[in-house]
Amino acid sequence: MSGDAMVDVRGVHKSFGALHVLRGVDLRVGAGEVAVILGPSGSGKSTLLRGINHLEKLDRGYVRIDGELIGYRRTGGKLRELKERDVLRQRAHIGFVFQNFHIFPHLTALENVVEAPLSTLRRPRREAVAQGRALLARVGLADKADQYPRQLSGGQQQRVAIARALALEPKVLLFDEPTSALDPELVGEVLDVIRGLARTGTTMIVVTHEIGFAREIADTVVFMDEGLIVEQGPPPAVLDSPAHERTRAFLSKVL
Repeated sequence: MSGDAMVDVRGVHKSFGALHVLRGVDLRVGAGEVAVILGPSGSGKSTLLRGINHLEKLDRGYVRIDGELIGYRRTGGKLRELKERDVLRQRAHIGFVFQNFHIFPHLTALENVVEAPLSTLRRPRREAVAQGRALLARVGLADKADQYPRQLSGGQQQRVAIARALALEPKVLLFDEPTSALDPELVGEVLDVIRGLARTGTTMIVVTHEIGFAREIADTVVFMDEGLIVEQGPPPAVLDSPAHERTRAFLSKVL
């Protein structure tokens, strides 16, 4: 990786009660790169994503996005948590696409996309609406702007969620198993949108079980197990010639 990391995760630990979910995770993703995280259920993948944008408070370690410490400020050698409004300001630069869409059911597709630019960035409505329509067109939903989520398929709802995440022009996009809630025939349309984002140099971290997709779009494949990054590297190295027995065992079950 050349230059500074856009995403820099250092020594991250997170426990829920007695369960140690993240056990010292280090991860660096350069600007314009795509990192795909694979691993069994319970390996800490989703918790890591939620820690990156401070939806989960870390027990130890830190995250920087484009050089900025996320969720904390350093004072006298110690990390002190930011006020919620400052965390929300930081999150505006970190797009997050959830498994289950998380779009507002009472708003149309267009209203879902323009809500954050209006409320968070204080954009003029005309500008926000024009951008919103352009983003819906980008994800193939130009003709669905005035429809409500209940009128859309799961794949269409997830594409609205991606357009909404893009509306704040984030520095990095985080995807938490974006196709896991979809019927199989709808998976392709969402993966096509993510492929397009990868081609345009959007920095992304994608948690997925779609191995073929990982091989196609990832600059780096990361394999996690039991709260640790077991192995990471270019797709051919990790997927075709994994160095670690745990990676080999996982891939033998999913390939």
